[in-house]
Amino acid sequence: MVDVVSPAVRSRMMAGIRGSNTKPELVVRKGLHARGFRFRLHADDVPGKPDLILPRFRAAIFVHGCFWHGHHCHLFKLPSTRREFWSDKIGRNRIRDNTVRGQLDETGWRRLVIWECALKGRTRLGVDDVLDRTEAWLRGSATNGEIEGRT
Repeated sequence: MVDVVSPAVRSRMMAGIRGSNTKPELVVRKGLHARGFRFRLHADDVPGKPDLILPRFRAAIFVHGCFWHGHHCHLFKLPSTRREFWSDKIGRNRIRDNTVRGQLDETGWRRLVIWECALKGRTRLGVDDVLDRTEAWLRGSATNGEIEGRT
């Protein structure tokens, strides 16, 4: 099958997809700020440029889109067109996520991943529940955490 979308058009289409300041990320930021937490955004000096870093807690928080990071939930479905392209792309994202996890461990940062399905879709938990879990993780001693939708 011939791909009918030119590279220039595909590039413009992909440019409209946000990598930061996504709706789920903004919900988490607003909620944590309202609870008194102060943080930096997308810090270049921390491996993986986490969505939020809280230096006081030595914590990095990532708000991951389920599609882009290949999460095992109802929000992820490999597209039926250009399957090889999407499989490779998502596979590279997963490899990068694993690399970043190792770098954060090596440099002493705690890490929390909040999955998009925790905040939207049929398995969502609710904003207050996600924020309660995030706050508990920040104030606790666990080095790694993950918040995802109900299974």
